[in-house]
Amino acid sequence: MTEPDDPDSADEGGLLTRRGRRWLIIACVLAVLAAVGYATAQSRALSAGRGPAVAQGQVRLGPDSGEAVSDYLARLPATLPAPGEQALALVQLDREVTTADAAALIGSAAPAEVVFRVPIPRVQTALRFETLPAGAPVAAALDTARQRAEHAAGADASRSTDRPAAVARAEAAAYEAGSCACVVALVVSADRAGLEALAAAPGVRAVEAAPAGVTAPELALSPLLPEQTTAATPLPDDGPVPAAPGAS
Repeated sequence: MTEPDDPDSADEGGLLTRRGRRWLIIACVLAVLAAVGYATAQSRALSAGRGPAVAQGQVRLGPDSGEAVSDYLARLPATLPAPGEQALALVQLDREVTTADAAALIGSAAPAEVVFRVPIPRVQTALRFETLPAGAPVAAALDTARQRAEHAAGADASRSTDRPAAVARAEAAAYEAGSCACVVALVVSADRAGLEALAAAPGVRAVEAAPAGVTAPELALSPLLPEQTTAATPLPDDGPVPAAPGAS
């Protein structure tokens, strides 16, 4: 006589009962639903209160690699925010200036970041990006940032050899001097009128604004350098490196 089907009998492979298969399917469905819910919550958390969600470093300011300088400068007015709207912008200078000159240049604009570079003819030196604290006196904040750039250059020198070490030592020595003309760009927050005034200021070569709502950590900066007059291409690196004071 044939036994009636047992709902808990093993399947043909002998691995799962029918009841076990049902529970496995239910568990899989619940896991998928939980994953979808979690992803949706995370997406909302990323975008809540700040407009479109943008990955850190995704919003690039500065010319594209190899871009013609004239083409880059021509497209910048279109980046400015609507009248009355605030935005972060990369202010690029036609030559490096001291921190005191940089503080005087930006006036009432709120600085968020400073880009340092020690100019040495035909020597590639590092761009050093330093965040500035909100609400701090601008001149003092820029000078503190200069000291941090000095420490960073010194650290680079200690872990490098040969020409890279010599370049970093020369940078550190330049930053150590309080009068170092080493500010090549700044990130500021201002409205359209403020950014237009900055773009027209003596010594300012270019002002490129980020979309409204973008925050400083979301920016990837690649400023136009004073020596880049035709295209945004690498600078020569075949010049002599000045010896830093005290260097053997």
